[in-house]
Amino acid sequence: MRTHDDTWDIKTSVGTTAVMVAAARAVETDRPDALIRDPYAKLLVANAGADVLWELMLDPSMVTKVEKALDAETAATVQHLRSYQAVRTNFFDTYFTNAVTDGIRQVVILASGLDSRAYRLDWPAGTTVYELDQPKVLEYKSKTLTDNGVTPTALRREVPIDLRQDWPAALRAAGFDSTARTAWLAEGLLMYLPAEAQDKLFARIGELSPAGSRVAAETSPLRGDQRRQQMREQFKKVADALGHEQTVDVQELIYHDENRAILAEWLNDHGWRATACSAPDEMRRVGRWIEGVPMADDKDAFAEFVTAERL
Repeated sequence: MRTHDDTWDIKTSVGTTAVMVAAARAVETDRPDALIRDPYAKLLVANAGADVLWELMLDPSMVTKVEKALDAETAATVQHLRSYQAVRTNFFDTYFTNAVTDGIRQVVILASGLDSRAYRLDWPAGTTVYELDQPKVLEYKSKTLTDNGVTPTALRREVPIDLRQDWPAALRAAGFDSTARTAWLAEGLLMYLPAEAQDKLFARIGELSPAGSRVAAETSPLRGDQRRQQMREQFKKVADALGHEQTVDVQELIYHDENRAILAEWLNDHGWRATACSAPDEMRRVGRWIEGVPMADDKDAFAEFVTAERL
């Protein structure tokens, strides 16, 4: 269970979710029609030593195996998870491309996990990418990539800190310029924060953002409890059917808070101009929606992708 002062590395707690996401990006990268290319995802997963179930996500035949061992609905859930991560990654890759095209040269990735954008995107000269996350998570990523001869494509600066601490001070100490327009990203983060912490996070971002700055985020679903329970049951079924122990229950890591603000509305009320699109709509737009996913008709059971500009 989560506590106010819990911590983790890449093998435990919230840290293992970064391995799951990287595994999905690796599978997508190997597709002939890939939405994104992450040549480092497989490397980061293979060396993590995290939950074996996440490593099984690298198996391109996993969906077929699950359908044969279980049922079509569970297989659709696994396929949806992979597709969702690809679509989400593509959405925020495009967000960064648009930001730097508009002249922004300062980027902050909050809870960066195994995000390799500082290494794989084509950043313009003079771009600085700040990555904030737990110290051991950042250490694992940078060491693994450095040991394999991978170098950043921008000036990359690590800020090893828990986002529940005074991360703005740590960010400034790392060289962050609060007078420069910035592109912020909170991807795969908000569901791991209580509602009050979410508000505080974006209030701090606002304090550090001059006009013309941008922020993007993946929200926590408004009514995701029922779907999360279904996901928990289905992942247990997958682990049992494939003969692997599931050491981390992702649903136990998430804060279920009915008082959580609707992010686009909150931003519009706090000095930003925000828009939101539902994840299912974006998945359909790029041709990656998976039929047969539970609660497919309930948009509030899925996340939104929010982008905003500081006024």
